[in-house]
Amino acid sequence: MRSMTQLGNDLYSGKTSFPFVQRRRLWFIIAAVFVIAAALVPFIRPIQFSIEFTGGSQFTVSNPASFDQAIATEAVASVVPGAATRVTTISDQAVRVQTDQLDDQQTQDVSSALADGYGVPTSEITNSFIGPTWGADVTRQSLWGLSIFLALTFVILALYFRTWKMSVAAIIGLVDVLVITVGVYAVFGFEISPAAVIGFLTILSYSLYDTTVVFDKVRENTREDGEISGRTFAESVNLAANQTLIRSINTTVVAILPVGAILFIGVPLGARTLSDISLSIFVGTIVAAYSTLFVAVPMYALLRENEAPMKARDGRILAAREKAGVPA
Repeated sequence: MRSMTQLGNDLYSGKTSFPFVQRRRLWFIIAAVFVIAAALVPFIRPIQFSIEFTGGSQFTVSNPASFDQAIATEAVASVVPGAATRVTTISDQAVRVQTDQLDDQQTQDVSSALADGYGVPTSEITNSFIGPTWGADVTRQSLWGLSIFLALTFVILALYFRTWKMSVAAIIGLVDVLVITVGVYAVFGFEISPAAVIGFLTILSYSLYDTTVVFDKVRENTREDGEISGRTFAESVNLAANQTLIRSINTTVVAILPVGAILFIGVPLGARTLSDISLSIFVGTIVAAYSTLFVAVPMYALLRENEAPMKARDGRILAAREKAGVPA
């Protein structure tokens, strides 16, 4: 069995090659299935937004005698039957309870019920209210932030690589990452909070970094090789993806290990305030690695290989191969 070092050498030299570009139709079909499924999930299971987006009432119980979340659910239900309740243990000394919007009397009654349930004085119960207007502002600012990020990404990549087609391929890859990550949230009922949005922007930045590194190698291969290498444009693009494959795998593993430690070890031990951002980064980092290699790179090859200069060059290379008797 080959070591990772030997595999990396074989991938870099072209001795071993994974068909990222040659089998792009298959990868595009799989990506389209993922994206369509992710886009349809909210119609079956609506996306859960946190209180910061929807508005509502929030209670914090300090130094409770118990951390049983059912106590909070029953306390809220005793005052407002049918109210949606989300209970989170935010530290080893506090419980956070979020509900629908309550009026002043209901807020006082819920505070008393929580105090009785958790065996604490009412002075240990703090409450706050987030109105729908503030939640709408948060939503609008989040969408503006995403739009500005994508616009700047398009412009910067177009200037750096001197071709808008790389920008288009990169943006398609970023949208693929975002849609699938949000779809995963909807499938498993994870709540989207401002921390999760920060995580989404973080993984888009990671995906952009990964894509830029691969595209830089693509530019090097396709610009410097020319016809001297004897490779077609698609083959040069595919070689670049293979040459950076081990780096992408290593970077992804290194990135998800600490995040996974927070998510699977830290959160169960009480670091629940980090769950939203760590979950979005964990899921998004994995999806980003897939998207760069199976979506962005093949898409760029598709956009460029039908250009007249590329078709002419590829035609000369293929004709030379045929004349030399080199099998296709």
